[in-house]
This record gives sequence, structure tokens and C-alpha cells, in this order.
Amino acid sequence: MHPKNRHKKGYNFSQLTKAHPPLKAFVILNKFNNKPTIDFANPDAVKALNCALLKSEYDISYWDIPEGYLCPPIPGRVDYIHHLNDLLQTFSKQFKSPANRISVLDIGTGASCIYPILGTQVYNWDFVASDIDPISIQEANNIISGNAKLANKIACRLQKNEQFIFNNIIKADEFFHLTLCNPPFHKSLDDANQGTKRKWQNLNRTNKGNKNALNFGGQKAELWCEGGELAFISKMIKESKAFKTQVFWFTCLVSKKEHLAKLKLALKKSSAKQIKVIKMAQGQKISRFIAWSYFEPDQLVERLK
Repeated sequence: MHPKNRHKKGYNFSQLTKAHPPLKAFVILNKFNNKPTIDFANPDAVKALNCALLKSEYDISYWDIPEGYLCPPIPGRVDYIHHLNDLLQTFSKQFKSPANRISVLDIGTGASCIYPILGTQVYNWDFVASDIDPISIQEANNIISGNAKLANKIACRLQKNEQFIFNNIIKADEFFHLTLCNPPFHKSLDDANQGTKRKWQNLNRTNKGNKNALNFGGQKAELWCEGGELAFISKMIKESKAFKTQVFWFTCLVSKKEHLAKLKLALKKSSAKQIKVIKMAQGQKISRFIAWSYFEPDQLVERLK
């Protein structure tokens, strides 16, 4: 994990159950090392763990998601946030000044609103959180309302046209230092179901009769779209050019490394000035995000003065 990731040494269940007592009911002993853990195939256990982590590590007093919605793994989500901060720091020393407020756009924030929560609590960034699902926006607003410290830091916006990503969300007078996105990476519901089946097999479990366990939570917009992540990110690249003076770094997670060549080619055709692929590691899992900018570094300095 990223050196700044506070979860890289694992979970302190004694501290976590103290912060969120309901977690205690889900704590079990790992049969291999006799250390406390939870059943990560149990969505209620994972949700309780998230509540405990957010209370204990990020000073979030209220957090909840509806049944069936994606329950995000916090260590991996905050890793993306830390690497995004590195990206900013690498290309502009000015971001180290407290006088410069960082504005971030989260595409597809979900009911959990997890990236804006982590970004505000770790780096004090300001967020616009967008989604095409009205329930996700409603639930994200409930979380914000339940935590006074988030009230003036996160603004939620509903994307009313699913054909668009940035259109209707970025206003004419706005400038964002970053956009981030965890895209729907499956091509279809069947593809998503197959992905879930593999996850259950990896956990040596079966999932017979549990209709709500798709991907351990997740609605259509969170899990799949026509053409999968390649089509989604390609659309994002195409649309980003219209906002090239309003965003410094566009970024998006890429689950399949074989998509990178096509995405880089699309970015070159769109005349992006900078293209980066940032690798992240969480245990044995390797993930990555692609970042692109239509600014040269010296142009940014002038833009932010």
C-alpha cells in the first residue's frame, strides 16, 4: 500500500470495536493464525467494519448505505486518494501551500460517497460528487448531513443524462484540480454475475439463492455499462477535451491492463499534453489509474495565480 495509507499494517480490532461496538458481533478468529478478523464474504460484516474505520480513523460519526449498494473497501479507496495527492505534488509545488484549496470532482460517487469523505478528511479537499442514480445522491447527501464537518466540503450533483459524464456537471466558471472515477467495468449483467461467481469461488464459498449478493453489493450503474470500462473511459476521454481548460488532471481507475494501449492511443488522438499510468498495490492485488492533462506544467502555474 501507499506509505501514507494508515491501514497498511492491518486492522486493530480492539480499537475498531471500541469505536463501533456493533462490529464486535462479526469479529472471528482466523483459523490459520488465530488473529481477529471478519468474514469478508458477509456484507453486514464489511459494512460494520467500514463504519468502525470511518469513526476510528476518519472522524466520521454517521455513515450508512442501502441494502444492495456497493460497500467499498476503504484501504484500497484511500490508496487512490494518496496517489492522487502525489500526482498533484509532483507537478506543482504550489499545491503544498494551505492557501491553495484543492477542488476535486468524483464521477459516480455512489451511495457510500467514499472518495469525497476520504479526500476531505485526509487532505481537506473540496469535492463535487456526481452520480446518475438519484438514490445514491440522496444517500450521499444523508451522510453529508449527518457529519457537520462535511457540510461545506462536499456538494452532490445528479447527472440527469446518462449519455454524459462531465456535461451538465462541470459549470462554466469552475476549475477542478482533479477528477477521479471508479468506472463500471463489466459489459453486461451476465458479465457482472460471472465476476461475482469468481469472487465467491476465490473465497471457497457458494452463493446459491442469494440474489442480493451480486459483487457483494452494487447497482447497475456501479457495476456495468454497455461496452464495459473501455467504452466508459473512452467516452470520458472524448468528452474531457471540451473541459481541457477547466481540469488539471483527469483520472480514472483501469481494472484491466490490456485496455491501457487503446486508452493511451485515444488520449494521443485527443491531444493530451501529459499521460500517466500510476500503479497501486494492495497486498497481492495490483491496480492502476490513468491520468491525463491538457496543460503543460508551466501553464498550470500561470492558471492558478
